[in-house]
Amino acid sequence: MSGRGLDAQGYIEPEGSLGRIPHAFRPVVAAARDRLLDAFGARVTSAYLYGSIPRGTARVGRSDLDLLLVLREEPTDADRADARALDEALDKEFPQIDGVGTLLASRARLLSDLETYDLGWFVACLCTPLLGEDLAEFLPRYRPDSRLARETNGDLALFLPRWRERIAGAADTDEARRPLVRFMSRHLVRTGFTLVMPRWNGWTSDLKEMAETFGAYYPERAAQLREAAVLGYEPTGDLAVLRSYVDDLGPWLAAEYARVHGIKAPRP
Repeated sequence: MSGRGLDAQGYIEPEGSLGRIPHAFRPVVAAARDRLLDAFGARVTSAYLYGSIPRGTARVGRSDLDLLLVLREEPTDADRADARALDEALDKEFPQIDGVGTLLASRARLLSDLETYDLGWFVACLCTPLLGEDLAEFLPRYRPDSRLARETNGDLALFLPRWRERIAGAADTDEARRPLVRFMSRHLVRTGFTLVMPRWNGWTSDLKEMAETFGAYYPERAAQLREAAVLGYEPTGDLAVLRSYVDDLGPWLAAEYARVHGIKAPRP
């Protein structure tokens, strides 16, 4: 590798592998693989791991299990219900993980032109094959350029109204708000990083490195993103943090992103 997550030709290197899975998480991954097949059978084209477990940085009792399941047809409500049941069962059975999340997509959508620089890039660079065919074989190689920045995170403005609704609808407890802080913190840090990614010319999935990289280009916002990176790993349930995300940091970041990279192509 040439450094900064790129190979010698300047393309983003795939970041995970089955060989990097920490020993403590291997039983979880094996169970997930078997149960995905049991639950979805011939409907499955491919299944992937992503996140800290295949990167080898997962922490026992703190990290979640992240899965992407690619189906032959568009996912149905029944498919989503099956995935939620699988997630809940795995989370309950294995104390070494703190939550399970399974994303669903169809093979056609993943390989569509519209998704080449979003879901396609995600599979090619951030996902580790677990089952079935590796669809990365049908995808291009990727550089950390403005097109990739726009198509991955150029839609933050669309999320902010939904985030406000989720905050308003959450129970008034730290326990209920903590997952929102974790999710929104991570989303904002990743968006801040991809805003500057083409200038930095590299890739990382480490939230703290993302925040530090962003801060070098936007020092006036550096402290906010550093705090968000910390909360992405160790969330609190602070309502003031959530309000600052949707009333200050989020709107600023969405506007700056649109100014620098433009707006992500709309989805159906």
